[in-house]
Amino acid sequence: MSVEKGLAGIVVAQTELSFIDGQEGVLIYRGYPIEELAGRASFEEVAYLLWYGLLPNRSQLDQFVQQLKAEQTLPGPLLEVMRHYPRSTHPMAVLRTAVSTLGMLDEEADTTDEAANRRKALRLMAKMPTIIAAWERIRNDQEPIPPHEELGHAANYLYMLTGQAPDEAATRAVETYLILLADHGMNASTFACRVAVSTLADIYSAVVAGIGTLKGPLHGGANERAMQMLLEIGSPERAEAYVLDLLARKERVMGMGHRVYKTQDPRARILKGLAARMSDRRWYDIALEVERVFLREMVGKRLYPNVDFYSAPVLYAAGVPIDLFTPTFAISRVVGWTAHILEQYADNRLIRPRAEYVGPKGLKWVPIEAR
Repeated sequence: MSVEKGLAGIVVAQTELSFIDGQEGVLIYRGYPIEELAGRASFEEVAYLLWYGLLPNRSQLDQFVQQLKAEQTLPGPLLEVMRHYPRSTHPMAVLRTAVSTLGMLDEEADTTDEAANRRKALRLMAKMPTIIAAWERIRNDQEPIPPHEELGHAANYLYMLTGQAPDEAATRAVETYLILLADHGMNASTFACRVAVSTLADIYSAVVAGIGTLKGPLHGGANERAMQMLLEIGSPERAEAYVLDLLARKERVMGMGHRVYKTQDPRARILKGLAARMSDRRWYDIALEVERVFLREMVGKRLYPNVDFYSAPVLYAAGVPIDLFTPTFAISRVVGWTAHILEQYADNRLIRPRAEYVGPKGLKWVPIEAR
């Protein structure tokens, strides 16, 4: 029996959704290199592409956006439950519980035909930004702001956080981030979703599994920790000593290295350029110095900045609170999760790997009085 810890190098499914070449630094969605989409497409177009296999024409996109807007408002019972959550609850825990609640409130939750699943995927994409923005308001003793009918997905998310129409640079930054994170092969959270639906569980249960998996600091939580690191450094002049100290203590430099990419993460390349153009360059300048020192010290190790590293200064400069970084990741990745869920349902087999037992054998029962 061959054991590959973490399933490293094991292919568990075939997919038409995204392709990664970790040696060359390539990411493709449905045939389109990520560079073709970022900065050109809207997030809504990318969602349509991943779900339907092609970019929409104008009438298809208009209909899709109209359907999306019709699902953005949260059910009253969910908002009422959220008002009773402890104010200190992490937004990812709120999102996990709120999505589970949505499943209880959706009459189609256990209907698993393709048409119903596509409708539920759309509801999840539409409602997750509203959930996160509503929690940001509730925990600060403010009333949630209803979705704006005239704003796109990224701009509407920023609007619901503050009640102010976001500027073009912030909207572009968040939209680019959402596009870049929409899908990424068989990552941990996507695998969790596919495992869940391989049992024929409902789509809400699968997305809850994905959210729980994304919450971990080795997956979606890394961008929060990367920003906290930049804040602790405080200025470019302090970056070298900070990085050297981390390396001397054999601790992780958050946002550096990737399980798949052995060259520069193509998403990080795009975000690095975007961070350089943001009006608040302070955090970009610190990140640039961290990268310089890290690459100098780790030369030959094939470790480079990943998507979390440069997404941190981009989201921070766009006005997204740090503990909303990972939920914002989820706003994007729910599109990929649901695309994989639909793909798994269409050609399903129960995902059931084996484990190699390495414990003792042949033990004899000892009565409790003799133990």
